[in-house]
Amino acid sequence: MSVDEATTVAPVHSLYREIDRAEWARMASGMAQPLSETEIVQIRGLGDRLDIAEVAQVYAPLSRLLSLYAEATKRLGAETADFLGESDSTTPFIVGVAGSVAVGKSTIARLLRELTSRWPGTPRVELVTTDGFLYPNAELERRGLMERKGFPESYDRRALVSFLTEVKSGAPEVRAPFYSHMRYDIVPDAVVTVRRPDVVIVEGLNVLQPPPTPNDVAVSDLFDFSIFVDAAPAHITQWYVDRFLALRRAAFSNPNSFFNVFAQLSDEEAVERALHFWNTINLPNLEENVQPTRHRANLVLQKAADHTVESVLLRKL
Repeated sequence: MSVDEATTVAPVHSLYREIDRAEWARMASGMAQPLSETEIVQIRGLGDRLDIAEVAQVYAPLSRLLSLYAEATKRLGAETADFLGESDSTTPFIVGVAGSVAVGKSTIARLLRELTSRWPGTPRVELVTTDGFLYPNAELERRGLMERKGFPESYDRRALVSFLTEVKSGAPEVRAPFYSHMRYDIVPDAVVTVRRPDVVIVEGLNVLQPPPTPNDVAVSDLFDFSIFVDAAPAHITQWYVDRFLALRRAAFSNPNSFFNVFAQLSDEEAVERALHFWNTINLPNLEENVQPTRHRANLVLQKAADHTVESVLLRKL
């Protein structure tokens, strides 16, 4: 073997196309601005820095890409029905959005709901969060899981899979439990009703988890497209602390809030408490359960320290 042959490095192949921010933004050329500044402010979550430029350069192209996948899926469904000699019974297009606590996935899910509802032919778009499938606090207490709320075992996975199976099967009406962030618990007798929408967006920490056994159905088996919102753990840590401080001044001050006990903490005490929650619950969950599912997504949004998307990874077909 020659020296040149010995030192040649084999090309690294990847399942993904890596597209930097500038290249991705060029795909927005000629696209109309889909949302007003007021609408964006209403969608934006605490700590997020979503603005018109970010929507136009990152999320408008993403919405267009999703519409291409949805149109292709619908077309394939119609052609399959024609091949089988059946009437077309295309079912909802389901998009999963995964990522860590505080990474901004809830804002992105809300934004995608607004953008997809403006596609031609898809006026009915529903957003479902997996919080509704957490076990009630009483059940978590019984199982000794209150300190692991958000970990995979704290969810009623079977109920979530059953719900999505009915939605994907075209059931006329499907109901999901309702979770109150104010009460930090499932609300008895309250439900979220989904009535055969065109698109369903499912947002949650663990939606890309593999099935617990080979014979089980994974939640992501029922997705047509999946997105993972990613960032360096150090950035997410800071965002989590910043959000905790903002909530202390806002939602936590409500006497009906489960977290009202934190409203009177000093800044130093609040940072200490936030870091305790992050280091003992959310960071271990990110490292053990959330981050390892990143490779299962169709598309990864890589965020920079300022919450803006700096690159996009798109799985090759």
